[in-house]
Amino acid sequence: MPVMERIQALVEGHPIVFFMKGTPQFPMCGFSSRAIQALQGAGADADKMCIVNVLEEPEIRANLPRFSNWPTFPQLFIHGELIGGCDITLELHESGELGRIVAEALAQSA
Repeated sequence: MPVMERIQALVEGHPIVFFMKGTPQFPMCGFSSRAIQALQGAGADADKMCIVNVLEEPEIRANLPRFSNWPTFPQLFIHGELIGGCDITLELHESGELGRIVAEALAQSA
């Protein structure tokens, strides 16, 4: 399957998709680390999300910025829509909005 179709299938096939450098247990950059902590703090445990380690998926790493029109990692998608990267994820968490969005996404997928 072509990489753009794979990305589309991931984003559409899961309520929460997080493209990061590394894994939740071993993030490989500070931005991914802070964003995954915010997500987990908002109730999105790693087993409830689709996590893609872009360091192990070079085709996805190379093409995701073109797919999303977002140049950096991490990237958070909820219900097929790009939410944003680290800064936006942290802002949403601090405002309490991320918890609401995550809870809605998980409830709709249950």
